[in-house]
Amino acid sequence: MQIYNDFDLTNYNSYRLKSKCKTAYFPENEDDVIDLFSSKKNFILLGSGHNVILSKNYYDCNFLIFNGNFNSVKVNKEANVIIAEAGATILKVSEIAEQNALTGVEFYYDIPSSVGGAVVMNAGTKEGETKNILKKVRYLDLTDMSVKEKVNEELDLEYRNSMFQKQKDKIILKAWFQLTSGDSLKIRKIMNESKDRRWSKQPREYPNSGSVFKRPPGKFVGPMLDELGLKGFTVGGAQVSKKHSGFIVNVNNATGEDILNVIKHVQNKVNENFNINLEVEQRII
Repeated sequence: MQIYNDFDLTNYNSYRLKSKCKTAYFPENEDDVIDLFSSKKNFILLGSGHNVILSKNYYDCNFLIFNGNFNSVKVNKEANVIIAEAGATILKVSEIAEQNALTGVEFYYDIPSSVGGAVVMNAGTKEGETKNILKKVRYLDLTDMSVKEKVNEELDLEYRNSMFQKQKDKIILKAWFQLTSGDSLKIRKIMNESKDRRWSKQPREYPNSGSVFKRPPGKFVGPMLDELGLKGFTVGGAQVSKKHSGFIVNVNNATGEDILNVIKHVQNKVNENFNINLEVEQRII
C-alpha cells in the first residue's frame, strides 16, 4: 500500500481543480482496504475522480483513493463473466471484453469512471446501463467489518442510483459483469461509434466531470438551459459549456467554489422558469 502526506489531488479529479489532502492512501488489495477501515480512521473515498466536485482547496483529512491501484480485471470465459476490482476503469473492462469477444459492455467504452463508481451511480448511456450487466458485487460492510456479496436484484439499482449511494457504510471491493459471446469486430465497431457520438456532442476539450444534473422527468437539462440563455454562463474559471449546456467546464483555473456557484445560479433560474428543482448528479466533496 502506498501512503502520501500533503497529497496533491489536482490530477486525481477530472475538473482538474487544485486541491490537496492531509494524507492519501492507495490500497493494493482487499486486505489493505479492510486493514485501513479496521484502523478506525475516517476516509473520503475517491475513485477515478470523475463525477465529483472537490469543493475545498485543502482537506485536513484522509483520502482513500482507487486510481491506478486495486484494479485487476479477470475473465471467466466459460461463464462469459468479467470480474473487476473497484479501482479498475470501466474503459479497461470494455476493452478486455472486446479482446475476449464478449458483448454487452460496449457502452462503457470511453465513459470515464472506475468500476466502483460505475456501480454506485449505476453508470450508463442511451445504449445501456450498469444494472443490465451487473451480476454480483462484493463489498465491505463497515457496520460489522465483514465482507459480503449481493446479486443484482438486491442492489436497488435505478437511474443514477444504488444501495451504495444510499448506504455510505458499504465499500465496494469487486464486481462481476455478465456478458454474452459476440464478434470482436462488431463489438469494436459499436465501441468506436459510441465514442464518436459522445465526442461530437461533449466538451472534451476542457476539463469536466460529465453531466452535472440528473435528468428531470419529461425534460432534458441542456435544452432548458439553452432556452434560458445560460450556455456560456461563467463564474470565475467555471463555465456552462458552450458545446453542451448539461456540462460545466473548467476554462480558466476554476475552483470548486466557482463550480458550485454556477450550479446554484442554474438551479435558481430553472426553478424560477420551469418550477423544476434540478438535482446534482455529481458528488460534492
